[in-house]
Amino acid sequence: MEITKLYQKALGWITHIDGLAPLALRIYLAPVLLQAGYNKYSHFSDTVAWFGNPDWGLGLPMPEVMATLAVGTELVGASLLLIGLATRLVAIPLMITMLVAAFTVHIDKGWLAIADGGSWLANDNVIAAGDKLARAKEILQEHGNYDWLTSSGNFVILNNGVEFAITYFIMLFAIFTVGGGRYTSVDYFIAKKNSLVK
Repeated sequence: MEITKLYQKALGWITHIDGLAPLALRIYLAPVLLQAGYNKYSHFSDTVAWFGNPDWGLGLPMPEVMATLAVGTELVGASLLLIGLATRLVAIPLMITMLVAAFTVHIDKGWLAIADGGSWLANDNVIAAGDKLARAKEILQEHGNYDWLTSSGNFVILNNGVEFAITYFIMLFAIFTVGGGRYTSVDYFIAKKNSLVK
């Protein structure tokens, strides 16, 4: 019985820090989304061309509108996420953006973002990448300063699978369900002020 009371007391204490998890998700996602939006904005004409071209791009209708929506969603959405304002509302278009990215850009590459032939999730594309990476390393070891080239880390092949887009979607879904977080978001203080006014 005493253990149950201690457990309940601990759970009561944890509720005072339950805003830290949504804060961590928001702080993690904001720079990722800001960078994605900034990249699209800084190369906007290329983004529009990629969105619209059916041969080497996404073949989306109204590419100018779609590119503008993507840039705005990522830049404005990330900024609002960072401070925790309209958190649940802004999570919705960001989740849609992640699903569009997953199913128009990444799905045909499988799960893995980085090609790892040893993974149980490796598909034929990932396994073929292993041979290409091994050959690239041989060429660099023979003709380049390999130690200097790898001094910042190992070479990898980007597989560009759905891993990151789906992971970000799940993180955004968590934020959508729990909100911006107690004590850590503008939403919390607005709700608190509104409850005091009533």
